[in-house]
Parts: sequence; C-alpha cells; structure tokens
Amino acid sequence: CYKKLSMSKKNSSVNLKKTFNDFEDLSNIFQNFRRKLDNLKKNRYLVAVSGGPDSLALVALTKAYALLKKTKFYYILVDHKIRKNSYQEANKVKKMLKKYQVNLIILTNKKKITKNIQAEARDIRYGILFDYCKRKKITALLTGHNLEDQVETFFIRLSRGSGLKGLSAMKNPRKINNQLILFRPLLDVKKKFLIKISKNIFGKYIKDPSNKNLIFLRTKIRNLKRPLENSGIKYEQIYRSIQNLSISKSTLDEYLSKIFKEIIKKKKKEISINYKKYTELNNETKIALLNESIKRLQKNYYDLRSKKLVNLIKIINRKDFKKTTLGGCIFFKKGENLCLKDEKL
Repeated sequence: CYKKLSMSKKNSSVNLKKTFNDFEDLSNIFQNFRRKLDNLKKNRYLVAVSGGPDSLALVALTKAYALLKKTKFYYILVDHKIRKNSYQEANKVKKMLKKYQVNLIILTNKKKITKNIQAEARDIRYGILFDYCKRKKITALLTGHNLEDQVETFFIRLSRGSGLKGLSAMKNPRKINNQLILFRPLLDVKKKFLIKISKNIFGKYIKDPSNKNLIFLRTKIRNLKRPLENSGIKYEQIYRSIQNLSISKSTLDEYLSKIFKEIIKKKKKEISINYKKYTELNNETKIALLNESIKRLQKNYYDLRSKKLVNLIKIINRKDFKKTTLGGCIFFKKGENLCLKDEKL
C-alpha cells in the first residue's frame, strides 16, 4: 500500500529522500533519471506540469535532483480554460507543490480552441512553454511522457499510415531550435511507477476526465492495452521495437540531411528547392523534404501529416501547377526552382 508522507516544509526534503531510498524500484528510476540529466549538463530547466501523476512524478524527481546538484528548475502549468474547473484545479496543484517549496507558475491560454481540441491545445501549450524558455534563456524543457505514451503515439501514427519517421514515435531528446531541446526523461518508465511516486510524495494527483473520453483517438487506443497484453503483446516489447525503428531513422536522417543541404536554399523569408533534383527523388524523400522546408520557414515543431504532403506532391506534379498552399506557406515555381514563402507576407 502507499504511505502518505507529511508534506510540511520542514520535512519535504527528508520525505523526498525517504521515498526514493525506501523503494528499490523508485530508487532505480531516480538513479536512471539522475544519469540522464547529468549527461545533458544543463543548469536550468523548465518542467511542464499538468497535475497528473506523470508530471507530479517529474516534479518530485527534479526536486530530488536539485537537492544533489546546483540546478535551477522552473515549473509551469498552462491552463487552457477548456474545462469549467480548470482554474481551480491549477490552483490546487500550485498549493500542493508550494508545500515542497516548488513555485508553480500558472500561465493562461487566451486563444479559443474550438476544433481538434487535443492537438490544438498541445500546439498552443508548447508554444507558450517555448516562449517562456526563450524569455528566461532556458535551454531544456522537460515533460513527463512515459512508456505508455510512447506506445500510444506509435499506434496513433500506425493508424494514420505513417512511415519510418512517424513510427519511431517521440524522439528523445528533440532539438527545437539552436537554443532549446525538448527532453522526455521518463519515456522508458511505466506509468504505474509514476503513480507510485506521486501517491507517496504528494498523496494525490489530478485526474483529467478527457483521458476517458472516447471521442479522442488516444483514449480509444489506451483502452486497447489490456486486451493486447492479455493476448501476450506486452508494451515493453512494442517499446523495444520503437527503439529499433529509431536507430534506423537516425541512419535515414543522416542521408536526408545531406540531401537537404544540396537541394534546399533559404534566403531571407523564402526557401528555394532545386526542382530538377527534387523530381529525381522518391516519394518518401519528397515528403521529408517538403515537410522540412515548411518547418524551417515557419519554425514549426510538429511534422505535417503525410496525407497532406502526398496531396501537395500531386498538385506540384501537375503540368498546369502555378501555386498552392500548405502549412501556412505558398508554394510556387520561380525559374528552375520550387519556392515557398509565408502566405501572410
């Protein structure tokens, strides 16, 4: 059973050390976490907090790490105002963490989210977190994504017909720009251990009702875990397959990087692609090249869906092609180049 520990300011450090020392499995998780952050060699981190067990476990691990190292952690919760009681929930988390001398900053999203709620909220949340990192000159953002999240992402992309890049799931660490990396230190940790950490340290956590809403694809996939494991298909096995795919993807990335240097040229606010060399590429490479071009121009974090890029390729291939748009960019021919620029300019 779980032991609810006292959360007074006086005993908070003792409680953190006690939790990670008393349980062998949690001690192993902390030591693994410590090695990962030691290897990153950063002295300032932003920690994304939601109030769920994953992010609270991440808070506990970073707080324990800070007791050993001179490392500064900033903690941010983004309130989207999607749920009626979201503000009250955010403040509950703030008060909970205050007892552990964790200053949680709540940032409110002011943009309306009306469709594709989870994806839109995710993009806005990352945008807010990236902006905060830039203001505070923080070079690493930590999130609490776990092993189950990684496998679910794999299944989501599998359902959408993703290729090698998509099926490699979440890259770790992921370079956002020249100043910032996104790091998910708990990707190899099962959710049950993160729940154990949260309950032992904080005694409770916030349950997001959207996690049970079957309107979302991720929820539907999450419900497949039990029947899959009952059939002998374990999530640890799938995770190992994802790791193997990631190794293959790294090799492909090196190849694509060479092609990008040869074909893509960026000048001011416009990107030019050598059209003759572009036509010699296979479809998978064209998809990667066009996706990379849009991301470079718009400074986007997420890849576009391959279905949209395939359609873009078909349009560009037409003899009467003049211009088209995708991902906030206008594509057009100019001389011997295929060009793109921001459609707002």
